Amino acid sequence: MTQWDQEYLSYYRKMVTIRQFETLAGELFAASKIPGFIHLSIGQEASAVGVCSCLRADDYLTTTHRGHGHMIAKGAELKKMVAELFGKKTGYCKGKGGSMHIADFSLGILGANGVVGGGLPIITGAGFSIKLRKTDQVAVCFFGDGAANRGTVHEAMNMASIWKLPVIFVVENNQYASTTPQSYACSVKDISVRAAAYNMPGASVDGNNLLKVRKVALEAVQQARKGEGPSLIENKTYRFRGHYEGDPQAYRPEAEIAAWKNNDDPLKRFADHLTRKSLLTHELNKQIWDEVAAELGDAVAFADESPFPEPSEALEDLFVNQ
Repeated sequence: MTQWDQEYLSYYRKMVTIRQFETLAGELFAASKIPGFIHLSIGQEASAVGVCSCLRADDYLTTTHRGHGHMIAKGAELKKMVAELFGKKTGYCKGKGGSMHIADFSLGILGANGVVGGGLPIITGAGFSIKLRKTDQVAVCFFGDGAANRGTVHEAMNMASIWKLPVIFVVENNQYASTTPQSYACSVKDISVRAAAYNMPGASVDGNNLLKVRKVALEAVQQARKGEGPSLIENKTYRFRGHYEGDPQAYRPEAEIAAWKNNDDPLKRFADHLTRKSLLTHELNKQIWDEVAAELGDAVAFADESPFPEPSEALEDLFVNQ
């Protein structure tokens, strides 16, 4: 097996991990193990893994309220993630961030964000810091089609362009901004065409095809590392679950959801590709799913056994010590 064969299998394993993590998170939320709200990215795994497979550990990343998959794709630890979702002290943010504000600075992950479009100014600042320090890092921002219509997008992309910052803007067009269809709320069919207004490259890609996502993302990352400025990538995908867990989904027909699941499941599509290449057998596929399930079981046990923060800790970590 070649190095690339092993890489492809590692991408598949990441996608399986995201799918199982999100499925389990939904179950745990329904069982009242997770406080607050959670937004799952089931169906969008190829976008997360395809982009993050092009990044280094020291590259920066901001994500959204639907950010678990991006965290896992960048290398986050499952135990700390589950603990954070449970609000436990051993979580990434000591149980204070939860699902929508999880972060890991050691991996360059500057945080999920409960504010729609909130990650764009942050990642632009990260890109500016890269330019000031004269490193070859890049900064990637995931945001949704709903956020694409927010003012922060204009400000961030304009600034990144005029200063030629090493930022890759990745819009995950999952067809709905909460409950509003992108076809209704957006002035253009392809959000990527807006890149022309900022004098940067733009590309729309099948966001459920991991290799196509990776190809476009790699070109953008290489361009940014060479100091050639930002890019806009639109990954056209679909979320299989509601906007949030508990969403009645009255705004979209069940037949539409079923069609995407049956015809455009990114895991099945990549698994079929690997099978055709004789890289994935039924036995190996089962082994991967079983191993991931065991890892998640350990993560849940770790979170269950971890303590909650003390009430006195609520006022810690609020300010930077001078």
